[in-house]
Amino acid sequence: MIQVESLYKKFGKNKVLEGLDLHIQNGGIFAILGPNGSGKTTLIKAILGMVLPNKGKISVLGDSIKNKWKYRQEIEYLPQIANFPGNLKVKELITMIKDLRNKPSEESHLITLFGLEPFLDKKLANLSGGTKQKVNIVLTFMFNSPIIILDEPTNGLDPQAVIHLKELIQKEKQKGKTILVTSHIMQFVEEVADNIVYLLEGKIYFKGSIAELMKMTDQVDFEHAIATIANTKTNA
Repeated sequence: MIQVESLYKKFGKNKVLEGLDLHIQNGGIFAILGPNGSGKTTLIKAILGMVLPNKGKISVLGDSIKNKWKYRQEIEYLPQIANFPGNLKVKELITMIKDLRNKPSEESHLITLFGLEPFLDKKLANLSGGTKQKVNIVLTFMFNSPIIILDEPTNGLDPQAVIHLKELIQKEKQKGKTILVTSHIMQFVEEVADNIVYLLEGKIYFKGSIAELMKMTDQVDFEHAIATIANTKTNA
């Protein structure tokens, strides 16, 4: 599904990814974790073609993405910060994205699920951060694509919306989709993720299930297992 081979990326003298290798098979939820500056966002943007690596190869759905763009039609991406044109109404934004994507969409049930009906005629500039994030989620999940990338999807969401998001992610997983998630909320990660990919200093330090991570770190809960990895590297 997604194959990353010997990926290197630096910005000036700052080495962000150093020979990173990652294979993500079809189906399941993969949490990409790591401290700030570990390379999570750079990796995601490289997969999306938004960052060009200095060296290495990325393949999506069996084909190299180099000098290509059509593969992005098979990926839905929820960015960490939803920067929408403030002068547009919510319904206008949804229509615009549908026109740009030009593929079947199912947004009505998502609008209802996240209680966005009262906001459809409101301008995006007048919405709260949490409501904008709900719009962001609708735009991401209203298309049927095999790969979904969610960058800090719980940002600004109220507890009820987080529950709906978790249920939505599980439904998409049941359809056989591959879902990549980044989050600093470890409880959310523990509840949704099948596998963990932990990055440190541009390299993969751990890849496996939560159970395997806790066994490796000799911890009985997920948060302490993650903290143990970080501390082990810091003290090395």
